[in-house]
Amino acid sequence: MERFAGRIAVVTGGGTGMGRELVRQLAKEGCHVATCDVSATNLEETKSLALETAPTGTRVTTFVADVADEVQLLAFRAAVASEHSTASINLLFNNAGIAGAGSFVDDDRDAWERTFGIDWGGVYLGCRTFLPMLVAADEGHIVNTSSVNGLFASVGPNRPHTAYSAAKFAVRGFSEALITDLALNAPHVRVSVVMPGHIGTSIIINSGIVHGSEPDTMSDEELSKIRRQLANQGTPVDEVSDEDLRKGVAMFGEAFRDLAPLSAASAAEIILDGVRQNKWRILVGEDAVILDQLVRDDPEHVYEPEFWRSLQARGLFGGFA
Repeated sequence: MERFAGRIAVVTGGGTGMGRELVRQLAKEGCHVATCDVSATNLEETKSLALETAPTGTRVTTFVADVADEVQLLAFRAAVASEHSTASINLLFNNAGIAGAGSFVDDDRDAWERTFGIDWGGVYLGCRTFLPMLVAADEGHIVNTSSVNGLFASVGPNRPHTAYSAAKFAVRGFSEALITDLALNAPHVRVSVVMPGHIGTSIIINSGIVHGSEPDTMSDEELSKIRRQLANQGTPVDEVSDEDLRKGVAMFGEAFRDLAPLSAASAAEIILDGVRQNKWRILVGEDAVILDQLVRDDPEHVYEPEFWRSLQARGLFGGFA
């Protein structure tokens, strides 16, 4: 799909980050876009920003929906059909995602399943919901966002990362399996799997909101867990007050967004270029390219501390691993 003008795209998680940038850049090219998110306020800001640079007549519509809930996604599909007067779409970006519930052993089950339900379930349900509209088009393309954690299930030797990694591996495997399925049963529909490295988004901040664990409202139990996790990582904070710990958590989310090696706008450019080139596998960021190669070269040793030290010696994931 070399051009997006006049096409219709659906983007999940369009309220912030890469989702917002995908909406903006698609609309700028004259692509009609329908986007959903759990935040109506963020969606309206995305819509306003997108229309500022979009050609006259470009439609950008928004819908509040949780991608882990099939009923809400079906309502979103009905809104897309109605507001865009269409029975078909050309592009589906299953982009919505959150972090959290790193430990299968120590974290709350509901939080674990919430993370997995959005990061994997949102992709699965997004495809289930919108595939008929893609098949009905003359040309379609599914773009599923996995992660470098779909290649490598770790963010460091002392930080469990199970829910997010399990979901992103599922997204990657599902997307790769769809290549053959679509080629046989819907050859005019293509699929790409996106694997970003560290991108400047608000995923850490937004995840706290979704899980109900924002720094200002963290319970004593949540703060105790953070103290325990930091101690396991070699950073004891016994002498740090609750107030300062809350501030530290907030600062970490902001730093993850603001100090990333690649912006959300640049990530969206790479993704859209990959779609134009019909790449089924889109690595986003130099860190993703390097990590992909290193894992392939020596998979047996990638979960040992020495591997992380070698990554940090290359200047990768510094301060966030």
